[in-house]
Amino acid sequence: MSTGTASEPSSAARLRLRRRLLEWYDANRRDLPWRRTRDPYAIWISEIMLQQTRVETVIPYYERFLLRFPDIESLANADLEDVYGAWTGLGYYSRARNLRSAAQTVVAEHGGQLPADAVTLQSLSGIGRYTAGALASIAFDRNEPVVDGNVIRVLARRFGIRDETTNKLVVDRLWRLAGKLVRGPRPGDLNQALMELGATICTPRTPACGVCPLRRSCQAARAGDAEALPVKAKKTKPLRIEAVAGWIERRGKVVVVRRPHGGLLGGMWELPGGTIEGGVKPEDALRRHLAATLGLSLRRVESAGSVEHVFTHRRLRLHVFRCGKPDGRVRRADLLDHRWLSPSELSQLPHGGPTRKALALLGKASGEPHRRRVRRSLAELQS
Repeated sequence: MSTGTASEPSSAARLRLRRRLLEWYDANRRDLPWRRTRDPYAIWISEIMLQQTRVETVIPYYERFLLRFPDIESLANADLEDVYGAWTGLGYYSRARNLRSAAQTVVAEHGGQLPADAVTLQSLSGIGRYTAGALASIAFDRNEPVVDGNVIRVLARRFGIRDETTNKLVVDRLWRLAGKLVRGPRPGDLNQALMELGATICTPRTPACGVCPLRRSCQAARAGDAEALPVKAKKTKPLRIEAVAGWIERRGKVVVVRRPHGGLLGGMWELPGGTIEGGVKPEDALRRHLAATLGLSLRRVESAGSVEHVFTHRRLRLHVFRCGKPDGRVRRADLLDHRWLSPSELSQLPHGGPTRKALALLGKASGEPHRRRVRRSLAELQS
């Protein structure tokens, strides 16, 4: 395994590499809203939102979130459901929960000011080694490295690292390389230059090596196999999950339930249902879940189709049903809350991707006279 230091840069080479990266960044960096501020809080929000989410998706959420929660105190004092509501659509909702928790810690233990050093930053909920390095360097000019997917790609190609980048020794080497590069003036810009290069030039497929500022010293470009790097471990197939959800209406109101905090989609609102186990038919599974979690029984259940949603390690197939008026009185179990709401009221609650897709399916599938009202309501919900 080639994890030694033979191809790591000398002091002179490191300075040249830094200079080229910063010159390129100054001339080519994208104009992004979080690059127009020195406010550590705003930079922190952007870094959390950018985890596993594309820049184009993040921008409007970032701007709306800061309007709703303009500082750490407003976020710390916010109701968690309000935070979820501002986050709805970004996914990975534990990020929102951790943001609020970390804000409360900052207010209680750090006088409302984000700590400047990476070690203390990592003691806050939702802040790991990468985010701590990004915050410390970008917001506080600390010589702290960052290693994310873009940085791994740039470094693996530049230094010809041909071992699996999930191997601990390789990961340690990447952090060591990044740590050497960041030392010097403008550490935050240097880190952003590495990430920007990986996002716009040194891309996973068809990298634009001809215009790369590092092309003359890049070992992968010299070998002509840049697309082959970095070497990654084979992905395991996502676990397939079958689940059910029901649109259950009573006197113009639809019942929705709130998932327990923690775990997948923790604290989110959704149509009642659950997973299918043991080869049970979807319709029967819905009846069982409704009886077990809400104490209600169904007379009529009609399939509206199914939707699919891919999480990081799971692929969900959600069978969606329209149901007639239920029998019984709600006796809730294993759920945080339930509500009978109009569709427009439901739109104000935080809900995940599978629920949005289920509602869209129901809106498209509605057809019979008594369901035209449901379709109009769903159109209102999705507007």
